[in-house]
Amino acid sequence: MAQNKTLHQDEFNKLKQFLVEIISETNGISLYDTLELLEYSSHMQAYPKLLPHVRGFKRMLDDFQNDNIDIKNLLDHPFSLALYDFFKHFPIKYREEHIHLTGSLSSDFVYRKLKPLLESKDKDYYIERIKDVYELEEVSIESPKDVDDLIRLKEDELFDTYLKILFLPKLILNTKEDHYDAAFHMASELYQRYNVGHIRLKFTLNRSTNNQQEKVPGSHNLTEEDVVLGLYEGFKAFQKDHPDFNFILSPSFRKEANFFDGANFLSKKDHFLHQVECLLEMREKYPFLEKHLLEIDTVGDEKELFRKKHFEEMKSGLRKLQYKGIRIRSHHGETWKTLRRGIQSVDNAMNIWHIDTLEHGLSLGINPNYYFHRIYQRVIEQNQKNIPIHHKSKDYLEIVEMDWQDQGVKEKLLKGEPLNESERVLFLKTKFHTAREVEHYQHDVLNRVIYKNVSLVALPTSNMKLTNSFPDYKDHPFSWWEKKGVKLGVGTDNYITLSTDYIKEMLILLYSDADKLKITKLLMVATKESRRPFISHLLWKMRKEMFSI
Repeated sequence: MAQNKTLHQDEFNKLKQFLVEIISETNGISLYDTLELLEYSSHMQAYPKLLPHVRGFKRMLDDFQNDNIDIKNLLDHPFSLALYDFFKHFPIKYREEHIHLTGSLSSDFVYRKLKPLLESKDKDYYIERIKDVYELEEVSIESPKDVDDLIRLKEDELFDTYLKILFLPKLILNTKEDHYDAAFHMASELYQRYNVGHIRLKFTLNRSTNNQQEKVPGSHNLTEEDVVLGLYEGFKAFQKDHPDFNFILSPSFRKEANFFDGANFLSKKDHFLHQVECLLEMREKYPFLEKHLLEIDTVGDEKELFRKKHFEEMKSGLRKLQYKGIRIRSHHGETWKTLRRGIQSVDNAMNIWHIDTLEHGLSLGINPNYYFHRIYQRVIEQNQKNIPIHHKSKDYLEIVEMDWQDQGVKEKLLKGEPLNESERVLFLKTKFHTAREVEHYQHDVLNRVIYKNVSLVALPTSNMKLTNSFPDYKDHPFSWWEKKGVKLGVGTDNYITLSTDYIKEMLILLYSDADKLKITKLLMVATKESRRPFISHLLWKMRKEMFSI
């Protein structure tokens, strides 16, 4: 995060001290209540220069809730920087529940590994591949900054671009040593900069694919064993000097039909079963892996993968892993063509794959009544201007899937022919009943998630930047899920690519429900420490240490 430039260092330190005191003395209540009590405290009388910053931040929280300012304004405020520092120095390390290898390597690290490739005899080949994937006419990579420009998602870019720009880090992961270095680097960065002491790492076991754009030069000699052992040994090397660090290796398999080694296997099912055997053989060959190679994940673009038949190819392989005690996590409910299909994909992942953890699960957090009424508002606004609905838009897909009693109204909407008042009412009723049915389906699936104790990992920045499925960060469903009793975790996805970090995600979640979400509850979710009295003890420990300093 940016350095504080609006407070002198001694004033900033005092603000941090008062913040730790009030949080410890109130046992981590909501952020709004914390700010109010801080306003009334004797500290503000003794240090009147700090009071405007506390009150100003509180007003900004209100402005954020009322859509008057962007969350970046909150994150850059001096109070926010003090709160960031509080979370950074909490005595228990956080558990990063969802982080991918390729999108979480710094530009310095990537550049250091990429430079030898760009200076090799094959440099022209690498440059051409980079130009092709990134759709650039010219490429110049002369510094870490040039790498940073390529591997970070821009404000106007979405999911398809996100998957493409992960290509550059993939270029440098061609050997066991590369994976060793990447694991050590990642552990060091997260542990020292973001107070993360447990990493659940998503990584590709085998990058073979029939998709030409996704083929990675230089990786043909890389074996599954090289990948796993390289990552394991890199993390273990860091753990040797930091015994409170731990990790889980979570091999990730792309769900898309064309992601398999077509040169050596007839189908995706055959290739996946082969990888399952490799995984089980590794665990048997290297018993020390069993404590860390505990699960697998399925990843990728799921917009076309929602029906039961889409789950059949990987079903037998997943069943085999489950019988060997390996848990199944899956990216589902992240992206969708229609909300009903997004819920359906989660439903089938639970019923057919019997997943233990749902990654993202955003389709179970969208408010259907709000979602469909916004569609209604957008479409009516266009309709009154004689604008047809674009056939590739999400609004078009949702409109087509609705159960229309009058097909003529639907056709007029699609063509941009203005509706009369009675036709608008018919559209409104169709929208209303669609929202009601989808809401029933959504709650049915969510209740089964809770009943089956399936955990759900929240990734606010990833969800906001990649899906555009809810209006703002404050609309993220984390707090609603928490109130429903969902077993939650927090992750960053690809934090370098998405320009975020673990503590920033915690702040975003706290600001999204500053009135109800308790600081202590957020700490319990992030650390997986369920003993509330112990959390209280640690808060007082921070207070005592602050006073001693």
